[in-house]
Amino acid sequence: MEGLLIHAVLRELLPELPALNLGLAFPEEGTLAVLLKGRSGRIFNLVLHYRPPSPSLVLEEGTLLGEAKTPFQRQLAARVKGPLKEAEQLKLDRVVFLRFAGEKGFVDTPPTTLVFEATGRNANLLLLDEEGRILGVDRVITQEVNRYRELRPGLPYTPPPPYAKLDPRTLTPEDLQGLLGQPLKAVVRHVDGVGLELMRELARRAGLTPETPLDPPGLERLYQALKGLVEDPRLRTTLSEELRARWAEEEKEALRKPLLEALEREKRTLLARLADYQGALARLEEAAGLRQKADLLLARLKAVPKGAKEVILEGFDGQPVAIPLDPGLTPQENAKKLYERARRLEELAERALDLIPKTEERVRALEAEMARIARADLGELLALTRKPREDKGPRLGLRYTSPSGFPVLVGRNAKENDLLTRLAHSEDLWFHAQGVPGSHVILKAEGKNPPLEDLLFAARLAAYHSKARGEKQVPVDYTRKKHVWRPRKAPPGQVLYTGAKTLFVEGTLPGEGEAG
Repeated sequence: MEGLLIHAVLRELLPELPALNLGLAFPEEGTLAVLLKGRSGRIFNLVLHYRPPSPSLVLEEGTLLGEAKTPFQRQLAARVKGPLKEAEQLKLDRVVFLRFAGEKGFVDTPPTTLVFEATGRNANLLLLDEEGRILGVDRVITQEVNRYRELRPGLPYTPPPPYAKLDPRTLTPEDLQGLLGQPLKAVVRHVDGVGLELMRELARRAGLTPETPLDPPGLERLYQALKGLVEDPRLRTTLSEELRARWAEEEKEALRKPLLEALEREKRTLLARLADYQGALARLEEAAGLRQKADLLLARLKAVPKGAKEVILEGFDGQPVAIPLDPGLTPQENAKKLYERARRLEELAERALDLIPKTEERVRALEAEMARIARADLGELLALTRKPREDKGPRLGLRYTSPSGFPVLVGRNAKENDLLTRLAHSEDLWFHAQGVPGSHVILKAEGKNPPLEDLLFAARLAAYHSKARGEKQVPVDYTRKKHVWRPRKAPPGQVLYTGAKTLFVEGTLPGEGEAG
C-alpha cells in the first residue's frame, strides 16, 4: 500500500479522533479490526492487514468478528485498550503509529502504541509501551535478517531508515525542476508517497506515459496531477483512445528494447570473432616466413655463433636474412621453436577458414532476427519474452516442462529442496503439498503469470512427490518464492511461507514430458 493511499485513509480517520475503542476482532491470521465510535457518533472498523505480500489499512462499516488466533493477537487483545487518541504517519512513508490511551480498572491497562509497517513483503505489526519499547511483534526481525535494525520484544523500536524525498503536499512547481528531461516514472524516486501504482495513475491524469521525457509543459501537467492525487488518490481514471495507443506502443518498445540489445551484444561478439579470424588468415604469410627461417638455420648451422641473440644469414635467394634467436637454445632448438610457431599460425588460419562462413551466417541470422523483432507486434513480443531461459546453474532435482514451456524443478531430498528454493528467482512460483512431507517444486515463472494448466501441472508434481501420492484430492499450496523463507536454525528443506493459494489436484504424475 502506497504512502498517499495511507494518507487518504488517515485524513478520513483524524476528524473522528479521539474515538472510543469498542473492541478488537481478528477475522484471520494477519488481520486486526478495531471497532471504533468516532466523535461524530459514526461506528466503523479500522482494519489492518499486516502480513505480506499485500498489507493494507482501510476503514470499513459493519461488524467484523473473529477470536485471536496467534499468541501475538492474544497479546493485542489484552493490551490494546482505551480510546484511539492519535493516528500519525511517518512522513508519507508506509509506517503508521496508532496510539491508544489505555484504561482504568481493577487492574489498569497502560497506554500502548501500534506500529503498522505496510512495507510490502516486509510488512509487520508491533506493539509498543509508553516509552517506545517493543512489547510484541508479529514477525521478529533479527540482525541476521536486517543489519540496520532489530524488531523483537524488549528492544526500543527503531523506524525504517530515513530518506529524503519531495513532499507532494507542500512541493512547488520549482521543486520539480530536477525531473526536467527525465521520464515521468522517475517521480517514484523523487516524490514521497508515490509508488509504481500511483505513478501510473499520475501518468493517466497528466495524459502522459511513464516513459515520457518531461519538458516544461509536461512538468506543469505532472504538478497539477500530483496536487489532484494528494486530494484524491483513488485509482479510477480511464485512458483516452489516443493515450491507450501511446501506452501500447510504449509497452511494445519496452519489450522490444532488451531483446534487441541482447541480439546487438551477440552480434558485436560475433563481429569481434570475425575480425580475429581475418587476422589469423593475414598471419598465414608470416607462418611461411617462419618456416623459411627455420630451414635456413638448419642449413647454416656452422654460421650461427653460440649464445647469439640474432644472426644474419645468407638466404636461399642470396639475400641476407635477420633471424632473432633465444641465446639459451641451440640453433636446432631455435629452429624447432620457429617451426612450432609456424604450425600454430597455420592451425589458426585453417580453423579460421572453417569458422568464417559459419560466423558470417550467424551474423546474417541475427540481423534477420533483429529486423523481425523491429517489426513485431505486441503479441509476438510477449511470446518472445515468455520463452523460457536455459538454466546455466547446477542441474538440481528432477526436470519437467509445463504445458506452456516453463521449466519445473522438483527436489528429490531435503538438501535439494533447500538448494532449489534458495537458488530460485524471487518471482518464481513455489509449490508444496499441504500438511505432508514432500518435495519443493519450483515453476520458473520469473514474475510472469502462467496459465492455470501450468499451475495444475506443477501442483500435481508436488502432490505426486509427497506422502499424499495416489490420493484423489491433495491440497497443494503455492506462492511466489520471495514469500518463502527458512527459519533460523531450521534443518534444510524446512520453510515457512505467506500469501499462499491452494489448488486441489490428484496425487498422480501429470502426463507431460519429463525433461530430465
